[in-house]
Parts: sequence; structure tokens; C-alpha cells
Amino acid sequence: MEVPRVVEEPFPALSKSATGPIDGLSTEASVLHFSDKILLTLTQEGRLSQWIQVPLSAPSPATVDMALANGSLLPMSHLTPKTLLGGGGEERESLAQLYAVQIASHIARRNSEERRTLVVGLGLKTLKPEREAFFDVLELIQKVL
Repeated sequence: MEVPRVVEEPFPALSKSATGPIDGLSTEASVLHFSDKILLTLTQEGRLSQWIQVPLSAPSPATVDMALANGSLLPMSHLTPKTLLGGGGEERESLAQLYAVQIASHIARRNSEERRTLVVGLGLKTLKPEREAFFDVLELIQKVL
């Protein structure tokens, strides 16, 4: 198993935030880049109800190489989300993990050398599986990454 690589980042941690509509509600996205983690939050009305982590490292470099060759919007197969806090039922937890893996896939495709762990804090009033809400989330997080 590969030892996680620490990326030296300046202090204070680099951060960026943006606001946009998701499902008709104003939503704030923010990201903090720490040396060992990337913290991304999506909040509506100041809430944070679920925390999910997704290690961006893979068990083998070949797994990442094969996933990077696939330019589709499907999540990368080597990424495994884990709910840290919150849940809200099986459907909400599954959908939150899908969002987290999709965000992690976006980061990994942008930088194949990235090995930090992504921690996603979600505070969306409702998590909907509809296509429009999903793409609204992806569009907003792209503004901060």
C-alpha cells in the first residue's frame, strides 16, 4: 500500500469560494487546500449535514492510468467514498457518496498526480437524483476547484 504523499502548501491554506443556484436555492461552495486533504463544502442556508471522505490515491498506478484514459462523466472506479458523519437514510447517503465520488473524479482527472484525500461537506436542503440538480452541483464546484 502506498504511503500518502504530503503536498507542501503555503500557510494559510489556499481557499476559494463561489455562490450559485442549486435546485433554485442559493448555494455556497468553498474549498480549502491543506497539505494532506482537500476540504470542499456545499452549503444552503448555512447547513452542513453530511461529511464524506474520498481518498484520491489508488491501490495501483495502473488503476489510475486506466481510469484517466476514460474521459467520460462516469466516476472513476478506484475511488471509494466513506461517510464520516451524517446520513439521512440509505438513499440520501448513496446520493451524497455519488456526488463526492464525482467531485473526486473531476479532481483526479484534472491532476493525475493528486494523492490527497478529498473531504466533502454537504449541506444541501434536499439531495435530488435529477440530472439538472446534479449538473448544477458539478458546475458550481468547478468554479472553486
